[in-house]
Amino acid sequence: MRAVCTLLGVAFLLTAAPPHRVTAQDYRAQALRILKTTPLIDGHNDIPDAIRARGGLDSVDFARLQPHLMSDIPKLRAGGVGAQFWAAYVPVTTIDSGPHPAVYALEQIDLIKRLCAKYPRDLAMAYRAADVERNFKAGKISCLIGIEGGHAIENSVGALRMFAALGVRYITLTHWRSLSWATASTDTAQRGLSALGRDVVREMNRVGIVVDLSHVNDATMSDALHATRAPVMFSHSSARALTGHARDVPDSILKLVPGNGGIVMVNFNPGFVSEAVRLYEDSMESRARALRAAGAAATSVAESTKAWVARAPKATLGQVADHIEHIRAVAGVDHVGLGSDFDGITEVPVGLEDVSKFPDLIAELLRRGWSEQDVSKVAGLNALRVLRVTEQVAPGK
Repeated sequence: MRAVCTLLGVAFLLTAAPPHRVTAQDYRAQALRILKTTPLIDGHNDIPDAIRARGGLDSVDFARLQPHLMSDIPKLRAGGVGAQFWAAYVPVTTIDSGPHPAVYALEQIDLIKRLCAKYPRDLAMAYRAADVERNFKAGKISCLIGIEGGHAIENSVGALRMFAALGVRYITLTHWRSLSWATASTDTAQRGLSALGRDVVREMNRVGIVVDLSHVNDATMSDALHATRAPVMFSHSSARALTGHARDVPDSILKLVPGNGGIVMVNFNPGFVSEAVRLYEDSMESRARALRAAGAAATSVAESTKAWVARAPKATLGQVADHIEHIRAVAGVDHVGLGSDFDGITEVPVGLEDVSKFPDLIAELLRRGWSEQDVSKVAGLNALRVLRVTEQVAPGK
């Protein structure tokens, strides 16, 4: 009898179908299913300035594939994007020359609103969390406005209030250059927010603008976290423990974020997510400075730099996922999101070439064992919560 049972068992094993192996396509299909019920919210995309550089809105057909841009409507649709913070980027050069920073910001806001109005079948403006949810149910991609560079307010709290009235939902306190009231990550000074800087943060709370701490130094991060009554946002920053870039967020700050309820939205810039790329870029900059100091012609410096770029190491989608996992480990899964910096970066990680690739990043997290609930938080639910709580804190709205 035992021999018969053994033979039957062997026969069953030989005829039974092999167990199903989950493939990359399976994870991607699962990611796309999730993004049909959860709006993916990207914290930072520089398409407004990219369009401006190409001659303005009439020079770009955003409804068709744009091979020289990382973003367009077909790519956004393929990427399952539900809402996009478009950056009203204001160059720091406007502080000293050219149009006033406030004027430049107004022009960028105007471009964003006209872009959204030009393609009403696919895009819709959003000013509140409820707008994002309503637009998503209607099958439209929400356009949210974030000003990149606090110099846009020109030290005027009144200008800040008017930007809020125009629908600006976050302001990055600085860009690459320090202001009198906030210190940038590029500055070696240890100071953080001034008295005016704390007033700006409190007024942002009052009118419902999220305080964005990408680009500021550690002291300003800490000061803002202690001054604000609403959640903060790092709209496009990664983890400094993995990549030692000043633009990334140190663990000491990540540990403060849960108490604030804020969010760190991981940047895809290769130099922010790959230590090998960061070190290579630093060496390339040092070489360029040495060539200039030695009197090399600008063309020679450019050719040398071009050759160095061609040999540069590459960041990968997996490294971006590593940063997401590190922030989850330190700050918690409720405090991490996505802030690509697409169309504001010149190089991209392998596997994250444009906005159509977001599902591949979600798929990678699923492959690593993330639950659908946690993936949904990273994709957009955490960002929605930050918007919603900021609205609730704002009596001036």
